[in-house]
Amino acid sequence: MAKANVKDLLEAGVHFGHMTRKWNPNMAPYIFMEKNGIHIVDLHKTAVKLDEACSALEKLTSAGKKVLFVATKKQAKEVVAKHASELNMPYITERWPGGMLTNFVTIRKAVKKMNHIDKMKKDGTFETLSKKERLQVDRQRANLEKNLGSISDMVRLPSAIFVVDIMREHIAVTEAKKLGIPVFGIVDTNSDPRKVDFVIPGNDDASKSIDMILNVVSDSIKEGQSQRKADKEKSKEEGEKVSAETDADFDAE
Repeated sequence: MAKANVKDLLEAGVHFGHMTRKWNPNMAPYIFMEKNGIHIVDLHKTAVKLDEACSALEKLTSAGKKVLFVATKKQAKEVVAKHASELNMPYITERWPGGMLTNFVTIRKAVKKMNHIDKMKKDGTFETLSKKERLQVDRQRANLEKNLGSISDMVRLPSAIFVVDIMREHIAVTEAKKLGIPVFGIVDTNSDPRKVDFVIPGNDDASKSIDMILNVVSDSIKEGQSQRKADKEKSKEEGEKVSAETDADFDAE
């Protein structure tokens, strides 16, 4: 499993919290000190909690589970999209579609509509429409792509969600909690860590900090995916071996 390094976390500015007047008292266990009116996060605790989160994520992904990444704030969007794409995991970096989890059936219908439009374009049906109709369909497809593009392959609810800024993404967190879906989150000093199953205390406002944490998270997920692949190959080999032995026994008879 990938391990968090306090020195790397420090260099990435993960320790910078919010102004003291904006703090959430429930974050007190993760705060090291106050400096120039800003709370400083205890990076030793961040490293421990990050390792705990990574261990759980590695276990999930080694079982073939999907993790939905959520980050709609400007500083996090590109970073999260990059990491999630590399991991082949679904992600939402535009507006959170209300009911994304609690009303997943409706979301799937919207995805099917998007796929239907794509099929129309492939089989030539699209070309039989009038110019005005084609324009309307293109607009509809663009809107669907913007909101659902990265989750179009998600055929079932995710096994967990990973959130950057749990205050901003409070609707996603609430929906996940309602359904019993574990929530992993980068939690800044202005947030309530009790709302998250796996708390990663740290700066959720700076791209460098978010990227640093996601580097460690991504490495752990990749290890889980590699383990999954190795287990599947081993099972396949064992299955082929049993099949060959069975054939040999049959031939001998």
